[in-house]
Amino acid sequence: MKMKLRLVVMLFLQYAVWGAYLTSMGAFLANVGQAQHIGLFYATQGFVSLFMPAVIGILADRWLPAQKMLGLCHMLAGFFMMCAAYFGSQAPVSFGSIYTFYLLSVALYMPTIALANSVSYTALHSVNLDPVQAFPPLRIWGTVGFICTMLVSNFTGFQNTYAQWYLSGALGLVLGLYSFTLPNCPVSQSGEKKSFAQALGLDAFKLFKQKKMAIFFIFSMLLGSCLQITNGYANPFINSYNSLEGLAGSWGASNANALISLSQLSETFCILLIPFFLKRYGIKKVMLISMFAWVLRFGLFGVGNPVTVTGISMLVLSMIVYGVAFDFFNVSGSLFVEKETDLSIRSSAQGLFMLMTNGVGATIGTLGAQEIINRFVYAPQNVYTAAHGALAQGAVYPADVSQAIASGWASSWFIFAAYALVIAIAFAFIFKYKHTPEQAPQA
Repeated sequence: MKMKLRLVVMLFLQYAVWGAYLTSMGAFLANVGQAQHIGLFYATQGFVSLFMPAVIGILADRWLPAQKMLGLCHMLAGFFMMCAAYFGSQAPVSFGSIYTFYLLSVALYMPTIALANSVSYTALHSVNLDPVQAFPPLRIWGTVGFICTMLVSNFTGFQNTYAQWYLSGALGLVLGLYSFTLPNCPVSQSGEKKSFAQALGLDAFKLFKQKKMAIFFIFSMLLGSCLQITNGYANPFINSYNSLEGLAGSWGASNANALISLSQLSETFCILLIPFFLKRYGIKKVMLISMFAWVLRFGLFGVGNPVTVTGISMLVLSMIVYGVAFDFFNVSGSLFVEKETDLSIRSSAQGLFMLMTNGVGATIGTLGAQEIINRFVYAPQNVYTAAHGALAQGAVYPADVSQAIASGWASSWFIFAAYALVIAIAFAFIFKYKHTPEQAPQA
């Protein structure tokens, strides 16, 4: 029980750091004239995940214990995030300044997701607990932490300002110090002679020689393209209704983070379903459920809005579906990798999973989403402001522009839904998997 409580604190803070800004950063960037760069900021999380989780995982496997690496990364990431907040408070906001420090912070934060998993699994093994059964209930507290800081950002008004970055940075410093008190995660002490690739931990890539794992990682990358789209654009989408004629001023449009927090609340319940679904249905069916949930997640955004009863109902349904879409993919995938890899490369394998999902997949997906939304949503706004100047505070776009913006959002969400549907159908036919009910996930 004591060990579980220590991990609860770690996971709560791990995701509280992220929740302080992840779903609201887009609104802040739009408010300071950086709307055209929203996709880039979110894609940065994917870009750094191309190499940082793998590099940090290698260090944790070979030289520095994972819990110490976790603490060091969080302390540095927190410091750089507070630097980004400082420059975000200086008007006019300099894109170069805030982006540089944001980049440094995220480059150090993203590897900590896999490190936190590795620390949790090692700690649970040390007290003879099965991570497949014991980890999901603990992981719920990470989602609780995410929700708590989302709501703090919403009701303090931080969601529209640089203060959300200050909150994130401060929590990161606290977690960094706490991480040094966590149980030791021993590094590999094997005395056998290793090749250059093995010495660097790159032997995790040999998993691609296994057809099952190669296909799993490829589809993880393709589905990973969906992960950051709503994180980056759900808040600006909902907030945009405050600038549309006849639709401004609703509670939903003014409290986007509170509405979006229902997604994370859904996560807390869906995580509890993972052990049952994995053991009974296996990784293939769980992944398929996740993929079709992403179709619904985007499609419901396309028909929803924050100002009418029907529209809000569609958004609420989308928030509920998100728990299945995210957890059945992200948490189940991590557990699958943990069960299918050797202890000597486990941290590196978790880093590889992060590289494929939050790295390659999220980078391509978020930059692609930026192009689509810039074309369908922000182009009509840019045409109007070029002709008439920026809107005064509290003003709204005229009816024709408002209609174009609302239609642009709907078209964008439907494009994303169609993409997720194609991935789901392809996965159903290509990923061959034989599951034995009532056993841990295996092929």
